[in-house]
Amino acid sequence: MALRALSTFPSLPRRFTRRDPTLTTSIHRTPATSIVCKSIANSESTVSLSERDGFAAAAPTPGERFLENQRAHQAQKVVKKELKKEKKKKKEENIRKVVVDTSVSCCYGCGAPLQTSDVDSPGFVDLVTYDLKKKHHQLRTVICGRCQLLSHGHMITAVGGNGGYAGGKQFVSADELREKLSHLRHEKALIVKLVDVVDFNGSFLARVRDLVGANPIILVVTKIDLLPKGTDMNCIGDWVVEVTTKKKLNVLSVHLTSSKSLDGVSGVASEIQKEKKGRDVYILGAANVGKSAFINALLKTMAERDPVAAAAQKYKPIQSAVPGTTLGPIQINAFLGGEKLYDTPGVHLHHRQAAVVHSDDLPALAPQNRLRGQSFDISTLPTQSSSSPEGESLNGYTFFWGGLVRIDILKALPETRFTFYGPKALEIHVVPTKTATEFYQKEVGVLLTPPSGKDQIQEWKGLQSHRLLRIEFNDPKRPASDVAISGLGWISIEPIRRSKDSEPRDLEEAEHEIRVCVSVPKPVEVFIRPTLPIGTSGAEWYQYRDLSDKEEELRPKWYF
Repeated sequence: MALRALSTFPSLPRRFTRRDPTLTTSIHRTPATSIVCKSIANSESTVSLSERDGFAAAAPTPGERFLENQRAHQAQKVVKKELKKEKKKKKEENIRKVVVDTSVSCCYGCGAPLQTSDVDSPGFVDLVTYDLKKKHHQLRTVICGRCQLLSHGHMITAVGGNGGYAGGKQFVSADELREKLSHLRHEKALIVKLVDVVDFNGSFLARVRDLVGANPIILVVTKIDLLPKGTDMNCIGDWVVEVTTKKKLNVLSVHLTSSKSLDGVSGVASEIQKEKKGRDVYILGAANVGKSAFINALLKTMAERDPVAAAAQKYKPIQSAVPGTTLGPIQINAFLGGEKLYDTPGVHLHHRQAAVVHSDDLPALAPQNRLRGQSFDISTLPTQSSSSPEGESLNGYTFFWGGLVRIDILKALPETRFTFYGPKALEIHVVPTKTATEFYQKEVGVLLTPPSGKDQIQEWKGLQSHRLLRIEFNDPKRPASDVAISGLGWISIEPIRRSKDSEPRDLEEAEHEIRVCVSVPKPVEVFIRPTLPIGTSGAEWYQYRDLSDKEEELRPKWYF
């Protein structure tokens, strides 16, 4: 069969090339050209000749798709890991900026950095003593001049500004002290939070989570030795847990303690040993709540079994009646495991009475002995005068609690009784409301103290904050509520005073209400709270709430 000429295959896209007559011929395939049909000219994709003839890449198999997804997933994990490392690095850098600097030598009594230049400033040590202690590497055993004066009863304030104290030199602001605690929310630590039972609401630190983050908290109620005799601690413990639960502060446990008698301190020591788990322990609380006294009691209790705590007792924080005694974190080696115990500066709160009175009047705000309530009802008032209001109740009368609190009785029952719990230094005076303003202007600084002294009286701005309280009650046999004055004490209001000889009478619907107006200095706060069950009568009227199994499980336990 004869061979056909190449020109007889016009449909094949080939090109015949003749470079030289003597050379052999070579055939080259031209690149595939796209042929677009008119019927699909408007479609999204074009169909190439190579695809139509089966020369294009094959569709990915399920195995290839799986491998491609796995590679993408691995790449995504690598990117996330790098981002996480970068975020952690930034966090560590922030912690380094605010973490407690232990390289700077500080006074072991107040935590202020040691210095030799300013005699009046905290942390001052004479140059000879400083050089000698530094030479022998004993700067950790140095106490500053201010702490020496505080230990001898001198009232020397150093904190001013928002929540600080009037009078005296102010070397540091309350905001600066609070900033020294800002690193706690970035660290893994165990927080022991202290609350003063006499000023429970004012010293509670409701926003403590802003300072400590998600770290676990042990709640310690201090100064229970100041409660009246006969107080049932079962009622107090249940009351504290109920109030804490309502504030939605998740705590590990609640402890009732007295740093003076060491009651309940051993329970706190056991709880700390159980829960610290390699973490440092920070003692936290409002100013003058008793942190340094509690640490001294804690070290004394732990020293019986722990030689490290016994050695730490030699250089323990100074304690005094001056709020703001501690000016910096004080590191204490108190545990065999190497963890540290820190005494921290008190959180200065602007809404407490101590923030508005002069430093000379601060001792008057601190109760020294057991509280004894001063009760007033219509039968205990002095002889009626011509200016006294008519009627057989306290309506129309005004109470002055020193020069710091004024209470106008607007509506009360004939049997209503008001009982004041607070420092004995503040005397209570009762006058008719229509002469109360004149009486206050005349007697403030004289009968009504604090404020005391001419300078303090001239600077005193008066009782500028007024709060109208409407107190409703259902059971006349039980106290209606407490009116707590931040930084001072509280007033218990009984709708019908208790009597052994007679039962409370039946009340009409309109009589289930008491109205008072409380005036205090700005910006002192006033709280209404459930009545604290103190004294022998507290156990008689206090009612325990019935709890479900879930509530019983989630509710923190209290110890005494």
